[in-house]
Amino acid sequence: MRRVLALGTLLALGAIAVVAAQGQAPAGGQQVQVEKVRDNLWVLRTGGGNTAVFATATGVTVVDTKNPGWGKPILDTIKTLTPKPVTTLINTHAHGDHVSGNVEFPATVDVIVQENTKANMEKMPIFAQNNNVGMARRTFKDKMTIGSGADQIDLYYFGPGHTNGDAWVVFPALRVVHSGDIFANKGVPLVDEANGGSMLHFGETLQKAHDGIRNVDTIINGHTPAQTTWADLQEFATFNKELVEWMQAQLKAGKTPEQAAAEWKLPGKYTGYATSVSGLFGGLAGRIATLQTEMK
Repeated sequence: MRRVLALGTLLALGAIAVVAAQGQAPAGGQQVQVEKVRDNLWVLRTGGGNTAVFATATGVTVVDTKNPGWGKPILDTIKTLTPKPVTTLINTHAHGDHVSGNVEFPATVDVIVQENTKANMEKMPIFAQNNNVGMARRTFKDKMTIGSGADQIDLYYFGPGHTNGDAWVVFPALRVVHSGDIFANKGVPLVDEANGGSMLHFGETLQKAHDGIRNVDTIINGHTPAQTTWADLQEFATFNKELVEWMQAQLKAGKTPEQAAAEWKLPGKYTGYATSVSGLFGGLAGRIATLQTEMK
C-alpha cells in the first residue's frame, strides 16, 4: 500500500509512466511521428501521449502536448501541416506526458480543461517553474462546445476513471474522439488514486461515455499506435466492469490484493489485450488496493 501511495504522490506532481519510460526532452534526431486521420485532423505520436492536431477555418486546436521538451517539436511539426496559428489547447487530463509541452506554447493560446484537471495541474511543479505558462484558462464541468459547424469540438466529462478530470474531446463533423488515458490502450487500466482516479467506477464511466457520445466511429487513444473503434470502447467498458467484479469477489473471499493479483489471468475472449500489467500504481495489486479503499 505504501508503494501505491508513493506512486500516487509522484503522479500528483506530474511524473507519470511515459515520462519515466521515455525521458524528458527529445533526444537528438528524435522525430514526431505524423498520421493523418482526416484531411484536417492528424495524430502526432512518440514523446508521450498521443497528440491530436485539428485545423479549423480560423486556427489550430491541439489536444495534449506530451512530455517535457516536446512542445517545440509539436509546434514545428504543425507548421509543416498547416500555416494556420495554434489558437486553442485542450488537455485530456493532468499527467506529465500529456501537459508538459504546454509551457512551450505561445502565451496567447487558450488552454481548456475539465475543472478537476485544472486543480490537478496546479499541483504540478512544471507550471510553477515556468511562471504558470500553459496553465488552463478556461474549464468546464460536464460539457462544453467550442466553435460550430465543421469546426465544432464537444468536450465531455462522464466521471472518474484514470483521474477525476478525464475529458473526452469530440470532433463531431469528423466522427472522431480523443479519449486520453481513460482509454489509453487495451488492457488493465492505470488508475491515479492521488488525482481522483477510480477503479470502482472505471467501467461505469466508460459505459456512460459510450452511451452519451453519438455518431463517432474512430477513437484516438491516449497511447495506442493506431486508432480504435466505437465497438472497441464498448468492449473495453465491459472488460473493466468484469475486472472490477472479479476483484470484488477476490476481496470478499478474504484474499489480499497481492494474493488476488498473483492469480489473475486475462480472459481468453479479450484478444489483443495486454497480458501483462504495468507496474505503475503498484501494479495489479495496487489497482485492487485502490478498489478495496473505495469499497470501504
